[in-house]
Amino acid sequence: MLKLYGGAFSRASIVQWYLEELQVPYEFILLDMKAGEHRQPEYLEINPIGKVPAIVDGDLKLWESGAILLYIAEKYGKNPISLEERAIFSQWVLFGNSTLATGIFVEANREREMPRLLTTLNEIFARQPFLLGDEFTIADVAVGSILAYIPIMLKLDLSEYPAVVNYIQKISERPAFKDSIGKR
Repeated sequence: MLKLYGGAFSRASIVQWYLEELQVPYEFILLDMKAGEHRQPEYLEINPIGKVPAIVDGDLKLWESGAILLYIAEKYGKNPISLEERAIFSQWVLFGNSTLATGIFVEANREREMPRLLTTLNEIFARQPFLLGDEFTIADVAVGSILAYIPIMLKLDLSEYPAVVNYIQKISERPAFKDSIGKR
C-alpha cells in the first residue's frame, strides 16, 4: 500500500486530496515536525532533504508534491495519458507549485504578480468549470489547492476575480477536498 508522509500543515494534504479523488488506498504517516521526525535517519532514507510530503510506493521513494502528483496521475489515473496530456499536466502542476505559489504567497511578489495571474485564471474559469475544460484533473488539484489556501491562510480580497472565487467554492465542496485540505 502506498505510504504518504506529511506534517500537520504541509503540502501532503494536496497529495492526500488527489489520492482521495482517485480513491487510491494509502496510509498517511503523520510526522511530528516539531520533534524533528523528518530529520531522523529512517525518514532521510526516503527524502534526504528532510522535507514533506514524500511517498513510498513499493520500491519507489518519491518527494516533492508536484512530482508525486504527476506520478499518481500516471500510475493510478482512470485513463492512460498521452505524451501531450502529460506535458499539459506537468505545465499546470509546475505553474501551481512555482509561479502561482510564489506569486501569491511571497509577499514581495504579490502586488505585481497576483493581478496578472488571477486575471488570467479568472478568464479561464469564466469560460469553463475547470482548468482544462469540463473535467476535473490533476491540474485542478495543483492549481486549485494553491487558490484554496488564499482564503484560508491570507484572507486576501478576491472580489475582482469572481470566477476564481466561484472555482474555489466549487472545488472546496468536493468530498475528497473536504476529507483532505478541508480538515486542516
